[in-house]
Amino acid sequence: MKQKILIALDDSENSFRAVQYVATHFKTEQIITLFSVIPDTEALCKMNSKELTPYFKEQQSAFCHLENKKREIVQQAHEKAKEILINAGFPEENIISKIATQKHGVARDIVNEAHDGHDIIIIGRRGLSSIKEFLMGSISHKVLNKAKNISLAIID
Repeated sequence: MKQKILIALDDSENSFRAVQYVATHFKTEQIITLFSVIPDTEALCKMNSKELTPYFKEQQSAFCHLENKKREIVQQAHEKAKEILINAGFPEENIISKIATQKHGVARDIVNEAHDGHDIIIIGRRGLSSIKEFLMGSISHKVLNKAKNISLAIID
C-alpha cells in the first residue's frame, strides 16, 4: 500500500536533508507532497491608508518585491527537491508540489495539510543551538507539538 508522505519544504539546507532522507529511506512507489507555506503579505502590499507611516509607504514596494522573490525561491526549491526524488527513482506523477499562503501559522498549516490524508510529515530540524531553539522555538518544534494522530520525522 502506498504511503502519502508530506515533506515540509523551504529553501533551507535542513529541508533538503529531509528530501534526501525520503529519497534514500522510502520506497519509490510512495506519494510525495512537497509542501511550503508562504506568509500572507498580499494585504500589506495593497495597503494604502493615511495611518501608515511615511517610512512604511516608502519601503512598501521593496518589501513586496522581497516577498515575491521569496515565492520564486520556494518554487525553485520545489523544483530542486522534485529533481532529487526523480533521480532517486520516484515517478514524477507521484510527486505533488503545493505552495500555500499562510492561513493560521506555518506549523499549524503544515499539520492541517498533513491531516488531509497523509501518513507522515517529514521536516528538517532548524539549525539553531539548543538554547536558541528552547527560547525562540522553531517550526519543527511547533509541528511536533501540534501533530496529533500522525507520524512525524524530524531530520537533523
